[in-house]
Amino acid sequence: MSVRNNGSSNVSYTSFLLVGFPGLKESRALLVLPFLGLYLVIVSANALVIHTVTAQRSLHQPMYALIALLLAVNICAATTVVPAMLFSFSTHFNRVSLARCLVQMFCIYFLVAFDCSILLVMALDRYVAICYPLRYPEIITAQLLAGLVLVAAARSTCIVAPVVGLASRVRFCRSDVIHHFACEHMALMKLSCGDISLNKTVGLTVRVLNRVLDLLLLSASYSRIIHAAFRISSAGARSKALNTCGSHLLVIFTVYSSTMSSSIVYRVARTASQDVHNLLSAFYLLLPCLVNPIIYGARTKEIRQHLRRLFLRADP
Repeated sequence: MSVRNNGSSNVSYTSFLLVGFPGLKESRALLVLPFLGLYLVIVSANALVIHTVTAQRSLHQPMYALIALLLAVNICAATTVVPAMLFSFSTHFNRVSLARCLVQMFCIYFLVAFDCSILLVMALDRYVAICYPLRYPEIITAQLLAGLVLVAAARSTCIVAPVVGLASRVRFCRSDVIHHFACEHMALMKLSCGDISLNKTVGLTVRVLNRVLDLLLLSASYSRIIHAAFRISSAGARSKALNTCGSHLLVIFTVYSSTMSSSIVYRVARTASQDVHNLLSAFYLLLPCLVNPIIYGARTKEIRQHLRRLFLRADP
């Protein structure tokens, strides 16, 4: 047992046991293969679409670059979560230091926030493309796109840093066992002793304000985009614009519904078992990583055509 002594009565654990799906006990090892398989599918599907975008010169456009970035974030998010999850099913390799726990917490929430921020940049890109098509090349330049991505990364850092910073100042004396497969904020806070009302308030406030602001901006932009798309005289161009927006809206729905449902259920269903909370966390963290490449690969015509050619060439 690793502890930090801060006086005679102040003791705080500095390392923890991650125990994913604790209710399954010895049967947890059976989850290794399905989650490993899911991880390999996520990495392969996202990497395939990214390869298609980077390999085809015709796809070297802002919209496709943002799609590739979003899918790269998916791979990073799954890699942040799944390997630690697999170790949490073991009884020999599931101990993690407080520092590593906080780093994982930061990475998880940063990547979720960055995912949402990229969706905002994509909404801006589609707004300019459909509402101001003639000025699109001069407005959406590579320099502007790089600047917006940097702003998105800085914004995501500012959202997550206060939550993780406050968590690093908490004393953990209740137990050194985290009944979760990852160092999520509330799972770690359950081990705290003392007043953590500020941590809870900041965490909830940041999440709610961030989600509400994002959804307001996305609603405003896509309502203008759809209105402008219906005014396009060419039926083909109108259909293409609406189909592209439909793909983005499906991804937005997947990302926000999974994160918001997890937050709501986590706070409402306090009597639910730890396994249920683990399952909800896995759902909101991994579902977008799995679904996003399928949506863009199946619904984006240009990507779909290149993927089809790639598979036909691979056929003996």
